[in-house]
Amino acid sequence: MKTSRLAVLLALAALPAISTPPEIYQRIGHVFWVVRHLDGPLEGWSKLCLSDVQAFGRVEFRGDEHGRAVSGHARMAWGHLGNLAVDMLEPERGDPAFDNFLASHGDGIFAIVYEAADRDVIKKEVQRLQALGVPVLEHIRIETGRGPADFTFFDSEPKGKYVLGLVNWPGGAAPKAAPETISHIAFVIREARPVSDYWQHLGFPAMPVAQASPRADSRYHGMPLLLSFDVGWHRYSQPTFEWIIPPQDPPNCYADFLKAHGEGVHHLGMPVEDLNRAIAEYKALGYSAVQSGAWGDVGKPGSGQYAYMSTDSIGGVTVELIHAYR
Repeated sequence: MKTSRLAVLLALAALPAISTPPEIYQRIGHVFWVVRHLDGPLEGWSKLCLSDVQAFGRVEFRGDEHGRAVSGHARMAWGHLGNLAVDMLEPERGDPAFDNFLASHGDGIFAIVYEAADRDVIKKEVQRLQALGVPVLEHIRIETGRGPADFTFFDSEPKGKYVLGLVNWPGGAAPKAAPETISHIAFVIREARPVSDYWQHLGFPAMPVAQASPRADSRYHGMPLLLSFDVGWHRYSQPTFEWIIPPQDPPNCYADFLKAHGEGVHHLGMPVEDLNRAIAEYKALGYSAVQSGAWGDVGKPGSGQYAYMSTDSIGGVTVELIHAYR
């Protein structure tokens, strides 16, 4: 979401020099989505906006986890959210990385994944990150109908709040000129500074943080909501990252997410041309507006409105419908 009045909390002059991450991180290729049961989330998101769905059925994966050989099976499907590829996985029990994620967070986006043109690129990045103290969490090769997909997941979630991933996917997965269905990926976290410092240590830009001021037109489950919270941005890649640091009171959807899932990916931002019509379409499918609001002088250029829909019930991720006036 946008902020109505930005009060900069981290003065630009006090920020360290902006880092330039490796070129591979300019564009997010995939989100790796782990769920306990595949059928419900796959059907639900296919009705909303997941397209080009391919169900691979039961797939085998092999690899290593902290130097220990791992193997297993999972049900897997793949599709597009416009400019973003989705790898949705229902793992069988026994893989520590997936089991720990589901136990700690429940269904949700396990990793943000960038596509590598070849395995040498991944090898070099593994060496760079290991030199900075980030080990490989797991490397797996998944056999799909299109050939083997090689995923490397880094152990970045404890401090960075998401698993960073790289993949060498057969033939490339994400289209290069797809519509911008997803404008940003948003996280809910408890503190901004440690997260910003962590990613900056790994060569990414610092996270400038601002404050979103309360607005009388905000709503939470239909009731007035006067909420002030901090929000940070990372804009080095597309889609961009939004980092929300909410208070526990008054009740709000961000605090609800922390209680249900802990820190991690809360929502995907989806621009729409007609917000009321989009909300009505979601309501027809059984999803209500959990929280809504606006920024700027509504109706004038630079302003906009948004609504968080109750899609957390299908896969642990919320949709934020956004209409910006230009």
